[in-house]
Amino acid sequence: MPDKSSLENLWERVSKSDSKSLMKKHLTPSVYKRLKDKVTNYGGSLADCIRSGAVHLKSHCGIYASDPDAYDTFSDVFYPVIKDYHKVDKLEHPAPDFGDLDDLGFGDLDPKNQFINSTRIRVGRSHANYGFPPTTSKDDRIEMEKITVDALRSLRGELAGKYYSLQGMTPEVQKQMTEDHFLFRDDDPVLGDANGYDDWPTGRGIFFSNNKKFLVWVNEEDHLRIISMQQGGNLAEVWKRLVKGLTTLEKKLTFAHHPKFGYLTFCPTNLGTTLRASVHIRIPNLSQRKDFKEVCESLNLQPRGIHGEHSDSVGGVYDISNKRRMGLSEIEAVQEMRKGVEKIIQLESQLRNTKK
Repeated sequence: MPDKSSLENLWERVSKSDSKSLMKKHLTPSVYKRLKDKVTNYGGSLADCIRSGAVHLKSHCGIYASDPDAYDTFSDVFYPVIKDYHKVDKLEHPAPDFGDLDDLGFGDLDPKNQFINSTRIRVGRSHANYGFPPTTSKDDRIEMEKITVDALRSLRGELAGKYYSLQGMTPEVQKQMTEDHFLFRDDDPVLGDANGYDDWPTGRGIFFSNNKKFLVWVNEEDHLRIISMQQGGNLAEVWKRLVKGLTTLEKKLTFAHHPKFGYLTFCPTNLGTTLRASVHIRIPNLSQRKDFKEVCESLNLQPRGIHGEHSDSVGGVYDISNKRRMGLSEIEAVQEMRKGVEKIIQLESQLRNTKK
């Protein structure tokens, strides 16, 4: 492994490798020379950004932002990486738009419960004026946890719930959260080598509503992961709950936002809306077709196994989500996912009828 404290060693390792990461592709020798001595207002360095990608040469992206300033301080590498990943020609992102909640034009995508097991939408958010994991201190994490918990106390009605700090969590609560698939862990080496688990478990925790349909993860990969979910295919209910919770929290918290990239998070793959809307859907026939991934690609959908990226399907059940996060509004991203899932259901229905 390279010396994690030395930019020269990190650069030598990645530049001499056959890594296919976006970081390796765009951090050319001339770009490296221009950036190697730069430092952000938060004290972030190029080494902080490329460390994980230099250690894990098979990473697809290979670069993280040390802090909100890193995207502009190291723009010679971040801008082309963002364009490449998000498939956009220009770096521009529309103003937030959650749509008309009284007239969404969609409701339950699977009213007869023939296809969809569950529906989930999440967004990432970063507190303004705080660094990301490489430039965040233990005191910063504690402060962010405190202001978040104070804001969570303002949630009412179906959003009201309880916050559980990971520090000092009882075995009983830990077991229950694991069974509910709520608990996040410190076992991803790629994130670990990006400083994602520094000071673990200080400043980290999970909030969930009493009905377990609204969750907030505090200081996992991002400062906040805000999640709305439920069984079945009622996308409208999940979306309205997310927007209600998010707008309530925004009255108490200020989030990092960029005129070109929208909302900022630790990873450049998750900018703009930072929104991932997904369903766990039963498609045993369609998923067996050789062109299944091409079908999803044509609909701007991303198929995954039900246990996340790089996992396998179980019993023909796939996690299907919107692929695009930048260059379109929040409601447009949800509508793109909605139309894609409706097409997936149509294709699976046709195949089921053919087999009868």
